[in-house]
Amino acid sequence: MAHHKSAEKRNRQSIKRNLYNRANKKLVKEAVKAVRSAQTADVAKEALTKAMSILDKVAARGVLHKNTVANRKSSLARFVNRLTAA
Repeated sequence: MAHHKSAEKRNRQSIKRNLYNRANKKLVKEAVKAVRSAQTADVAKEALTKAMSILDKVAARGVLHKNTVANRKSSLARFVNRLTAA
């Protein structure tokens, strides 16, 4: 338990950031899942554009590192490209 005023504030901030980060990571997971579960290439492409947008926003907000986001975008793009080729 925090004993100083600054430690109590830091604890409050930590709780708020944790909720914020969890909500944003949930958005990312849902977007990625939508791309991966797409049955057709057209649906996958639409889901990919939405997922890319969400990933860019999350990187800009600092929830995920920019390289992590780049890796996820790359892997999703490869997945969709394989779907279209098949």
